[in-house]
Amino acid sequence: MFNKILIASDLSLASDSVVNCAGGFKQIGAKQVYLCYALGLRYLDVLKYPMIREAEPKLAVQKKILEQQGLETFVEIPSGIPSEEINRLAEDKDLSLIVIGSHGESQAHHLLFKFGGVASEVLHSHQRPLLLVRTKINKNNKGEICVQASCADFRAHVLYATDFSDTSHRAFEYLEEIIKKGCKKVTLLHVQDITRIGKHLEHKLEEFNKIDQERLDMLKNKLNKMRARTVNIKIPYGNPTAEILQELHRNNYSLVVMGSQGRGFIKEVFLGSVSHHIARETATSVLLIPALR
Repeated sequence: MFNKILIASDLSLASDSVVNCAGGFKQIGAKQVYLCYALGLRYLDVLKYPMIREAEPKLAVQKKILEQQGLETFVEIPSGIPSEEINRLAEDKDLSLIVIGSHGESQAHHLLFKFGGVASEVLHSHQRPLLLVRTKINKNNKGEICVQASCADFRAHVLYATDFSDTSHRAFEYLEEIIKKGCKKVTLLHVQDITRIGKHLEHKLEEFNKIDQERLDMLKNKLNKMRARTVNIKIPYGNPTAEILQELHRNNYSLVVMGSQGRGFIKEVFLGSVSHHIARETATSVLLIPALR
């Protein structure tokens, strides 16, 4: 399912760290990579060629790292705006996954990898599955900046967060593919949304829990038949964003999988969906599956 992927680069230490996740991408099925560095030019094409000459040596190093992991790699250097070029290339090449590194809001030092920049633009416009690889900025004992990506093994312990929407069901199909690639431990989580239930329906919470437990049990049975070793179920009550973030903070998850739009899609366009908040704030890498349009 993730045979052909796009990795976005901005030639920074952060993009180096994402490229160094090549083994992790291969574990979830990647065989072919398009390494994309967009120049960000709307006009002044005269700048294109010196910018390409400057970028090519760095991209060659990143390409070599990917190829050493057995990934067939093609370098793309389009002229346009990064978010537009990333989505265009993903469609033109029929790619199965877009990969972008992200520091999240707390460590946004690079244009490509900060929210409010390209990562945020792709997050709001992607029509292909999007993997945001969380990167962390540190300093070594010499005071030098180093960047580490959270990608040792995306399959180690996956959190699947669902609101039982059509998009969540589609995200579950991708979770099944990750199980096939060797993931053994999964937590299935559904938050009983306090903003929807509130005071008027709180007396029905036990009934809702029973219904949703049965739904999650059905998903668990499917994963057990696929030889997932450990499948946990959690149904907390509260604010969905806060509950998911708390769960990610309390446990050492390798990846969270969820749909990028849930129920109430039109409302979420304006207010920001739960998945977008999770992608902005968690320290865990996030795989977002878009709605079919």
